[in-house]
Amino acid sequence: MKKREFTISLLTNKISLVLLLVFVTSCDLFKFKTGDDQEDDPIVASIDQQYLRMSDIALVNTQDLSQTDSTNIINRYIQSWIKKHLMIKEASKSMAFDEAEINRKLLDYKYALMVYEFEKAYTEEKLNKEISIEEIAAYYEANKENFTLKEIIVRVNFLKIERNNNQNKNLERLLRLPEGQQEGAIRNIALQQASNYFLEDSTWVRIDDIIIDTPLANNGNIVGLLRNNKLIVVEDDQYNYYFRILEYKLQDQIPPMEFVKEEIAKILINKKRIQLVEDLQKEIYNRALENNEFKIYE
Repeated sequence: MKKREFTISLLTNKISLVLLLVFVTSCDLFKFKTGDDQEDDPIVASIDQQYLRMSDIALVNTQDLSQTDSTNIINRYIQSWIKKHLMIKEASKSMAFDEAEINRKLLDYKYALMVYEFEKAYTEEKLNKEISIEEIAAYYEANKENFTLKEIIVRVNFLKIERNNNQNKNLERLLRLPEGQQEGAIRNIALQQASNYFLEDSTWVRIDDIIIDTPLANNGNIVGLLRNNKLIVVEDDQYNYYFRILEYKLQDQIPPMEFVKEEIAKILINKKRIQLVEDLQKEIYNRALENNEFKIYE
């Protein structure tokens, strides 16, 4: 019976250590404990033979917090500790654990964490995050079918102007001209008269981002409007809203490269990161092989 108690206690200690390590490394609220435990370290809470001591509470970072906030954080930490150890106790009663397997998993986790941190630091130092437009274009051409749209995107000129503005008729005339004509005059009206506008001709945007807070947002036939109109004009009690549609792409169509170039750049950077790690692993392996640092037994 004592042997079982010792095994459960040892197992509880190990699981607690791993859970605490995960929690501490994922949250800046806590600091690592240093120095030897003192024998007179007061006990704050206990479950069977597991103890939460004052030195553990001292690790909780409450710097620059009010007394009330500090107390709340410490109380939450104590409650979290209790709940965690109660779950471990219940698990040890309800299941038969293989201690050797637990130890193996603990070591696997420890080494995986060490390798991850090493690879992360290495790639952060060595990774070249610059991606040329030629690289982006090449990837786009080879994989464009993977970028089908889930929403409508447009190149558009948008202006919002008060209904009683004397520039409305002139603006509508200008917006009906072909793209590239009288752009300066349109921009002047936007700068001087418009309550809101978007005139980035070369930029593709989601149509929902443009029509939000306009009467067009409630229209259930956006696709029909895009197909049949180069200029869409809607109004409410106070404003006229002008949408000059320069180009559009519907759902399930392939977007232009401009719209997905940032996404492609992230993909290519991640590919570089993966390649760096693979090259590092090969370099370390080959060096160890040359130096006879490992043996493979038949």
